[in-house]
This record gives sequence, C-alpha cells and structure tokens, in this order.
Amino acid sequence: MLSYLHITSCTSQHQRLPLQQAQANQSIPRIIFAPRTSTTATTTTMTQHRFLLVTYPAQGHINPSLQFVKCLIRTTGAEVTYVTALSAHRRIGNSSSKPRGLTFAPFSDGYDDGLKPGDDIPHYLSELRRRGSHALADIVVSSANEGRPYTCIVYTILLPWVAQVASELHLPAALVWIQPATVFDIYYYYLNGYKDLIRNNATAKSCDPCHGVELPGLPLALKSRDLPSFMVDSNPYDFALPLFKEQFEQLGKESKPTILVNTFDALEPEALKAIDKYNLIGIGPLIPSAYLDGKDPSDKSFGGDLFEKSKDSVYLGWLNSKPKESVVYVSFGSISVLSKIQMEEIAKGLLLSGRPFLWVIRENQKNGEGKEEDKVSCREELEELGMIVPWCSQVEVLSNPSLGCFVTHCGWNSTMESLVSGVPVVAFPQWTDQGTNAKLIEDTWKTGVRVEPNEEGGVVGEEIKRCLDLVMESDKMRMNAKKWKGLAREAVGEGGSSDKNMKVFLDQIGDGCFLA
Repeated sequence: MLSYLHITSCTSQHQRLPLQQAQANQSIPRIIFAPRTSTTATTTTMTQHRFLLVTYPAQGHINPSLQFVKCLIRTTGAEVTYVTALSAHRRIGNSSSKPRGLTFAPFSDGYDDGLKPGDDIPHYLSELRRRGSHALADIVVSSANEGRPYTCIVYTILLPWVAQVASELHLPAALVWIQPATVFDIYYYYLNGYKDLIRNNATAKSCDPCHGVELPGLPLALKSRDLPSFMVDSNPYDFALPLFKEQFEQLGKESKPTILVNTFDALEPEALKAIDKYNLIGIGPLIPSAYLDGKDPSDKSFGGDLFEKSKDSVYLGWLNSKPKESVVYVSFGSISVLSKIQMEEIAKGLLLSGRPFLWVIRENQKNGEGKEEDKVSCREELEELGMIVPWCSQVEVLSNPSLGCFVTHCGWNSTMESLVSGVPVVAFPQWTDQGTNAKLIEDTWKTGVRVEPNEEGGVVGEEIKRCLDLVMESDKMRMNAKKWKGLAREAVGEGGSSDKNMKVFLDQIGDGCFLA
C-alpha cells in the first residue's frame, strides 16, 4: 500500500516530565523530548537525527519502508530504529544488506509465528495495537532517558494508533502511504461526503460500460471494479475501512499535513493535487538504488523477504539463457491465494501462449498446505516450457533483459517495480487497491492490458493467452513502459522531483518546522 507521510505539529516549548510521574498519571507517558537539533545548511550533514520507523508486518509494507529507511540514512546520515512484529523481524533482521545506522527493535504481537488462515483478524489487530503501543512508548521513553531522543516517528498504513502514541508522547509523526495517491484520494472522498455516490456506483456493477463515478480532481471514471475492494458490497474484510477512517481522523487534527507518497510527480500529477487540505508529495519510487538511480550500486535488494526464495543462480541463469524480451513472468505477490481452478487456467493460458515463463507459486499459495491433489495437474508439461519457483528477487527478475511481460496482481510495489524496469504487464487484480492500480496501468499509463473475468469471476486460459499476445506484440505498450522507466529514474536523480521533495521534508524536520 503506497507511502504517505503525515507530520504532526510540535509545540514551541519543550519540557521533560519525570518518567515516574508520567507513568503514574497514564499508561503511555506524556513526555516532550524532541529537541531542535542544530543543523547545517544542507540535509546531507544532519547526523544528529534519530527516526523510529514502525511498519505493519507484511511483505508489501516491509519492502517500501525498508527502502525509505535507506533513503533517510543515505540522505541525512540519521540513525533509524525499525520496529515491526517479531514474526516479520525473524525473517529480515539478519539481512546482509542492512545499512549502517539501521537497528531493529521487534516486539511480540502475540502472533509470533505470523497470522494464519482462520485466525481472528479483529483480535489480531487489537493485540497489535495494544502490544505495539506499549512497545513504542517503552522504546521512545527509554531512549529519551538515555539522552538519545528520537526526532520523528515514521509509520506505514493500517497503524493509525502509532500517530496516537506519538501525539501522547508529544513527538512528531510521519505516515508512509504505500498505495497510489489516487487511492488516497478515493478513500478521502469515500469518508468525506462521497460514500453514497461511490457505493451507488459500486452496486451498479460493471455491466454498464458507460457507468462510472467521477471524483473531483481525478481524471478517471471509476467503475465498481476500479475501486478499492473494501468499498464494495462483496468485500468480506470489514476491518479495513475503520482503520482508514481512523487514519483520516488523525490527519484531520492537523492543518494541511504533508503526505509523502511512494509515487512521483509525473506519474500522478492530478492525484497529488486533487485535495487542497493535504500537501501530497511524491518521494518514490522506493526501489533498491542499483535498479533505479545508481546512487548506491550495492543496494540490490529490499533486504526484507519473508519467503525463502530459490537459489538466485538457478532462475537467473535460466533467464540469461533466453532471448531479449521473450519471457513471461507470473507472480501474484505475497498474500493472494488463487483457487485451484484459477491456477489451472493460468497454466492453460501459459501453455497456449507457448512462450517461456517464470512462474512464482508460493508454498502457502497451494491450498491445503501443498497437498498432492492441489498441485497444478500439467506441471511436467509446464516445466518443459518454463520454470516454477516458490519465490524470487522480483526487482532483479524484472530488470533482466529477457523479460517481455509481467502477469501481476497489481500490488503497488509490483506496479512500481514494473514501471521502473520498463516491463509491460497483464493486469490481473485480486483485491484492496489492485483494481485501481490496474485501471491506471491500462487507461492512464497505457503500459498493459487488464484481463476480463467470465460471469463466474474467473479468468480462463484463452483470455490469458489473448492478453499475453496483446502485450508481447505491442510496440506501443513497450515504448510507454520504457518512457515511464526513464521518468522514474529522472524523478529520483539529483535534482529530480522526488529527490527535491525528500530534501525539503528533511530540511523541515531539521529546522524543527513541522507543517501544521
């Protein structure tokens, strides 16, 4: 989900309460200890800052937040403490790519083996909030008492309680929005007077090709399938909208807060300016430097894979043996679990297409924990044409010259990685923001085509083949993809829009000037 930073205002006078008195008064101590740090004229020498970054323990949150940390450290020399649940930290804490200045402070959310299918999600979120709030307060207070206070708390979406903790501690907070600016705007409108209009459009379904809702400042007519899935009647996840509502309520306490988004100005110019009450700023793409701006050639991975991947040498060697722009890469991210019927149809489409492919099938994507009956029936035939792996370094795969097309669920991280790599896509959205992302891919950026489900909601093999043929044979889509690749690199390069936006934000942090 995209990247957005919300700055809470700080008080003009800083005072320190005795820790014992604060703890006696309330469960989270109200301590003011974000001293103004002396800085030089440029942010690059601001070495006294300490950031606390808190992220939801899911792959789609960890990747961009880790990349944001690297940007902070590279730009300011700051120290960053990375906070997430123990279940995620166990997989990422010993990464060899950890930059100097980054430390980890995991906490137990009560689900140390991770959230499992069938677990009570409301209970999990409640425990994450309760335990995470106390862990954050302990980290911040103990650091302040040691004379090493934090300058700012940064956090990703689905964690609105982090802003509340920061407020009670009188510490500035910044939220990283990890979905497109367009999706931020849609949630805002839904929660601020446009709910009935949007829901009426959603109930109209997409059977009427002319029916779509237009929202102020957004150059799109959005059908039901283009909306975030949490807004439609068929959504089974009732935990999500209340979290977004709480987040926007936190934002409403500030006057024109700055929102730092994992996008770039040229990619979503209208969406970044659509809502006057927010200052949305693009600071992306948050992609490893080696594949983007080259500022740090050693930065070749996010450093936070939650899944065990195949040996790089195996699939990379296979890719290197294939002709330029000939391979179809298929991956549905870290969460989506496809039905066996849909998996069989994807297999059928790949075989009908007749093109070499690299297909990621996670172990936990196999229903029934990988039982024999849940395996793709034509696996031997598939492996004569392509390769199947349980996980891989996606940004490295997309950057390989052999890649010709990406069949993707359209998660925002995957979408950004395809743009940065200049690879056109077959858009195959599943839930959350992915339908909106697919709309942008097909109609705004024109870098791919979206699959058309049948009446039962599935996508048949013949449709997959049709889309693969369209994308692989389209010079225009490939040219558009390469255009956005160039614009993305320009944005993060020295003096580019994202580079300047990040430095302005950091200057404001350094000067003790928080937008309010």
